[in-house]
Amino acid sequence: MADGARERGKARRREAILRAAYTLFAERGFEVATIADIAEKAEVSPRTVTLYFPSKLDLATSQLAEFTEQLSAALDEREPGVTTLEALERFLRQDLGGGTEPAELDVLFDRMLERNPQLRAVTNSRLAEAIQEGARVFAAERGSDPDAFGPRIVAAAAAAVVSEVYLHPSEENFETAMAFLAGGISALPDGRRS
Repeated sequence: MADGARERGKARRREAILRAAYTLFAERGFEVATIADIAEKAEVSPRTVTLYFPSKLDLATSQLAEFTEQLSAALDEREPGVTTLEALERFLRQDLGGGTEPAELDVLFDRMLERNPQLRAVTNSRLAEAIQEGARVFAAERGSDPDAFGPRIVAAAAAAVVSEVYLHPSEENFETAMAFLAGGISALPDGRRS
């Protein structure tokens, strides 16, 4: 019981730090906001902030890093017979949790990126890496080269779809997004040409 309470306390502190950081990065800018500012707003010590996040960049990109790690695991660890698209759909449904509004941290993350082009560039670079990983998984499923056009375009489309679904979560949008991806995949030639 004590371990559960301790873990919940850590999760609350981590979220408070992220909320404070994203808010300050959006209000003041990434370069101006300091670890001390973030600690004060989150009502923790600067040491606590750096225990959770070694640098400001780790703080700014942790949401994306966590998401891409979880998505990669969902794709890599899917059961036999489950397609990449089915695994993506299951992951998104679970991660979105049936919500109809973006989570507060997602909204703050987007505001932070709007204010800080350098963070948007870092995020885009890391998203490109995730797209490459998605292309690898999809290519392996189809017996294709991961550098072939088909897997790359599917992964890029999936990244765009995921972004839009998180910004505008609704069952209708989700269904449209999945139908769009399924239609695009079905239009690809089979085998090594894709």
